[in-house]
Order: sequence, then C-alpha cells, then structure tokens
Amino acid sequence: MHNNQSNYSYAKDLGGLELLHARYTNQTFSKHVHDGFCIGVIESGAQRFYRSGSNHLAAKNSIIIVNADQVHDGCRATDNGWSYRAIYPKPEKLMAISSEFQNSSDTAIPWFPDAVVHDPIVANQLRQLYTCLQQSTNQLLRESMYLASMTSLISRHSKQRTRLQTLGKEPKAVQLVREYIDSHFDQNISLAALASLSGLSPFYLARLFAKTTGLPPHAYQNQRQIHSAKQQLLSGVKPSEVAASCGFTDQSHFNRHFKKAFGITPGAYQRMMKISH
Repeated sequence: MHNNQSNYSYAKDLGGLELLHARYTNQTFSKHVHDGFCIGVIESGAQRFYRSGSNHLAAKNSIIIVNADQVHDGCRATDNGWSYRAIYPKPEKLMAISSEFQNSSDTAIPWFPDAVVHDPIVANQLRQLYTCLQQSTNQLLRESMYLASMTSLISRHSKQRTRLQTLGKEPKAVQLVREYIDSHFDQNISLAALASLSGLSPFYLARLFAKTTGLPPHAYQNQRQIHSAKQQLLSGVKPSEVAASCGFTDQSHFNRHFKKAFGITPGAYQRMMKISH
C-alpha cells in the first residue's frame, strides 16, 4: 500500500523559510540538490541517504543535515518507511545568524560536516520550532525560536568555510560549463557545445564535471530547471507555463522530475504554498 504524504508550507516572515512535514513508505528520491540547507528530525522509522560521497542511516530522533547545493538522495531504511519534519534555511540567513552570535564581520556560511547528528537537546529545539511555525502566529515567538534553534545547531555542529575557501577550487573548465548551464538551462544544450566551450573532449568533460559537482551535466541542468520552476510556482505562475519556460519537453516531463525531487507534483506544491502564505 502506497502512503506517501508531503505537506509543504512557507514562513514568509522568516525570509521565505520552507517547511516540510512528510511521511514516506516507498518514496525514493533521485540525486538532487537544494538551494538552501535541509535540516530535519526523523520522527519515526529510518531513512537512508547519500551525502558527502557515502551513504548514511538516520533513525528516529536523529537530525539529518544537508548543506546547500550538496548532492544527496533518499529512501527508506525500514519496511515501514520514515517520517520527518524539515526546514530549508537559505545560506545567507544562516550566515547572518552565525556572524551575529559570533560577533564577527567575516562573511562565512556555516558548514555541517556530519550528515547525521545525534543531539537530543537540539532535536527537541527543532521539534518545538516546527510546532511553533505550524501553529503560532506570534511574530516575536516565531523569530525567537528560529534564532535560538539555529544558533544552537550552528554553535554545536558547524564549521565555517569562507567564500574564498569554497570558490575557485573547481577546474576552470567546470566553472565555465556551470556558468553556461546556469544561464541557458532552459535550452537544449549539447555535450559537444559544452566540450567546445571548455576546450576538453566530451568524454573527459563529462567525467570531470560529474567528479567535481557530484552530478553529470544533464542532471545539473535538470536541477537548475527545477529550481527555476520552484521559484516561478511560488510566484503564482501556472504549472503548464512553468514547464515550457524552464525547458521541459511537456507537462508530464516536468511533473515527473519535480516529483522525484520533492515527492509531490508541481500543482500540489503550488496549492500548498498558496494556502500557507
């Protein structure tokens, strides 16, 4: 029996913080990335997922953390699947929180080296935050709980990598190709064109790109399409129009890829986010 349920909501007052409460029995997520961090607490069952070059197991009460733009996937680790609550803070928001409580002017985005964290104190804070954001409209309470939980998580489990440390480490050829795909994600790009741009052979470029980014060029392009589509859906653009503007061949193609990444169709996602605004 299929019993996959995804409930998305949106905290506009917290800089567009996205929330998810999900229960999956047989959902399998393909490798993908998020623009923001993914911070979740497993409520029941267990999840198996790939991150940082290896597979991880997250059981009940453990915290799962995926850094922004980090390739990951997800599937059940038990017959009954798993359920969890998660938030997706934007990198600039966590950077601002980190800079404030450390009283530092350095522009550093927190980095969480561990994919699974066992910390009952922070897990409880996160649970209380999820409940508060779902049930309370008290602005001061919502902001205070969000800042407190993120400060605890960052101070106890993150490291910092400055922008200078994270940028420029990938080969110039991969940088050029990434920038080209970012600007032309809605077009039918050929590997030959990317190879010509980079000055490498198609075979070598494909291998180097996948090794550097964690995704082959076509999958990277697909992620850029999905991210653009998500922003348009939040802006109220009809799913059928989004599919065309983002370069998907048709609506079913768009639906299939969106569901692989988020567990629901674009239309269902848009309806949920409209209700929660």
